[in-house]
Amino acid sequence: MKSPVFISSLGSISAIGQSSAEIWENYRNPKHFISKHQFDETEAFAAFLPKKVRAAIESLRKENSNYRKLDDSVLFAIFSAKKAIKEAGWKSEKNIGINIGSSRGATGLFEQYHKEFVETGKAATQASPSTTLGNISSWVSQDLQTEGPEFSHSVTCSTGLHSVINAIAWMQAGFADKFLAGGSEAALTPFTIAQMKAMKIYASEDLDFPCRALDMEKKRNSMILGEASGILALQKENSEKAIAKITGFGYATETLKHSVSISEKGESLQKAMKMAIGEKELSEIDAVVMHAPGTLKGDLSEVNAIKAVFGKNTPAMTSNKWKLGHTFAASGILNLELAILMLQHQEFIEVPFSEISKSPSKLENILVNAVGFGGNAVSILISRKQYN
Repeated sequence: MKSPVFISSLGSISAIGQSSAEIWENYRNPKHFISKHQFDETEAFAAFLPKKVRAAIESLRKENSNYRKLDDSVLFAIFSAKKAIKEAGWKSEKNIGINIGSSRGATGLFEQYHKEFVETGKAATQASPSTTLGNISSWVSQDLQTEGPEFSHSVTCSTGLHSVINAIAWMQAGFADKFLAGGSEAALTPFTIAQMKAMKIYASEDLDFPCRALDMEKKRNSMILGEASGILALQKENSEKAIAKITGFGYATETLKHSVSISEKGESLQKAMKMAIGEKELSEIDAVVMHAPGTLKGDLSEVNAIKAVFGKNTPAMTSNKWKLGHTFAASGILNLELAILMLQHQEFIEVPFSEISKSPSKLENILVNAVGFGGNAVSILISRKQYN
């Protein structure tokens, strides 16, 4: 990586709240925020936004008549972007790039409009514009009245971290000095839950911790979905408000055996992590915030990849999906958020039921991973901001 990129702020909403103080407090509390919900005829685990956050989203919807036609995934992103901009102190800047992606896009509206089409044979006027994937970045740009480049993409569960890499590339190429990058997902719908259940990867056991991410003794898949958005405010130059810095990134794709396969030793993750670490000594990496979705093969593959890269001296390993669910495109950004908070507070957050690793003696450099369908992996190295 040519030079560090600085994280000025991170705006997020998820099952564990919206403010940094609230989110950190909930990370330190060894409880999860997952519960059972009724999805049409099916009962399933999920992690929804808290009522207070949901109320704030509904207030945002009422601010503008155009917002009433938008999907929750778009409103989540607008809300988080506003928060990121405010906390970054970007008051008058207009030349800000925006790259916010989604794995599923306007899931709720798409299902609604398709149901209406099946029943009536007609499509609603707003069906096309409100379900277009680019909707997210374009409406964030409209809300903030920015003039820089704005675009969206979908790279399944690694979408959020791909947004960060894209932003870094644009900034280092000189096209923009500041970028909003992240992911947004509002996919807690009956059809989405049904898809996950059809793949036989969804949690079914009613345990104290129903998602068993990093429980290497589990006998069943235990993935659970959550809804969230996370937006990073990134800039080329350091500032007093910067909360951490990105010092490396990596990406890779491995050959598939089938559409959702992952190799036993996480070959793509190995390549991505090595690329992100670059010339740093392996001993300088203190922890890894893992993708670890709670599936049998997914968790094991990532652990194998980490052991293959680091040997016997593996860094501390953790995951947050046992607490707030797998949030698809937003998951990598929420992983970054956990890493940043641990760097700031110099405290490692363990998985309460996992014995895979112990707390590290220091926290200066943390790897953050994301893996998506299609055999792709992303790893980002963030480092603690040094105060002179």
